[in-house]
Amino acid sequence: MSSSEPAAADMAAPSHKSRLLEVTGVFLRLGFTAFGGPAAAIAMMHQEMVQRRKWVSPQQFIDLLGIANVIPGPTSTELAIYLGYLRAGWLGLLLGGVCFITPAMLIVLALAWAYVAYGQLPQAAWLFYGIQPVVVAIIAQAIWNLGRVILKTNWAVAAGVAVVALYLLGVNVLALLFGAGLLIGVSRWLLLQKRVARGSVGAFFLPLAGAVAPGALAAAAAPFSLGLLFLTFLKVGSVVYGSGYVLLAFLRTDLVQGLGWLTDRQLLDAIAVGQFTPGPVFTTATFIGYVVGGLPGALLATVGIFLPSFVFVALIHPFAARLRRAPLTSAVLDGINIAALGLMAGVLLQLGQNALIDPITWVVALAALAILVRFRMNSVWLIIAGALIGMIRFALH
Repeated sequence: MSSSEPAAADMAAPSHKSRLLEVTGVFLRLGFTAFGGPAAAIAMMHQEMVQRRKWVSPQQFIDLLGIANVIPGPTSTELAIYLGYLRAGWLGLLLGGVCFITPAMLIVLALAWAYVAYGQLPQAAWLFYGIQPVVVAIIAQAIWNLGRVILKTNWAVAAGVAVVALYLLGVNVLALLFGAGLLIGVSRWLLLQKRVARGSVGAFFLPLAGAVAPGALAAAAAPFSLGLLFLTFLKVGSVVYGSGYVLLAFLRTDLVQGLGWLTDRQLLDAIAVGQFTPGPVFTTATFIGYVVGGLPGALLATVGIFLPSFVFVALIHPFAARLRRAPLTSAVLDGINIAALGLMAGVLLQLGQNALIDPITWVVALAALAILVRFRMNSVWLIIAGALIGMIRFALH
């Protein structure tokens, strides 16, 4: 009997090799199917790693999301890197990020080649007509599931609603994340310490400086070099927070106004490619790198913008557990989690305005949401179904 127990335990616990293969397969698939930007990618990771595979608990996932939100770089990619590490160690950290980034990079590279060769982007409206309503449903389900864990009090709900409202009014994303984290976290900690009198704490967010200096003057074009291209994207990957729109501001300052390597039209086309292809939006760097420097430029720009994310996750991991154990930082992390959920809800409302444009798209979104709630179906199949609906719709148009 004693000899059979270890055997059963060995069968129950997957080997390190099988965990690496699991990380590779999961993130490659997500890299090809995570349409809809960071919010959709995060929602799909929650469905896959929390609900289906149970790699982490709901609270662990929320904490990882909070940590990814407060370090520079693309949040969804850093979440993939961190989840890969927790599942399969340091090699899993590398595979999680690389496998999530590579599919998007290859798709963007093909579009960049077509752009340079033919002078325009291939039309893909039929694809997104059917996929975007499914993405809306995926994000909505993730917000509901995360909200049940994060929004435990009326105060938390009110704070989340305030973040949504301020986001829609155009308040800086960093101001919301850090402002909400400090306000909610410190207030809660002080109340727990019984150091404040009874009464309301003013809803106050500290304004943060803009991502780029306004009114920068266009400079003459600088000589192109692959080394400078790499360093430019390495810098951007080290300091940029937030969405593709924040990335747009940084890239315009450096590449259009500073170096003169791109036109505004080319930059907008690059951001558009990053927005409508699956995987991380930061693969915009791949497109720009190819446009200005061919295949070597595409590879160097991609490595430059994503490399800091791997470094930041590796550096912050030793301190991550302490953040949750310490009363003050735990409370601040709770506040950041509330803000992150509010930002996801704001993105959902904006995406919904663009995706739900007629009765068909509303039916697709509601049907996808019902299927996700009732059957917990893998969202990949719903995305494929949405793409087919889009193809049929435009074929009959």
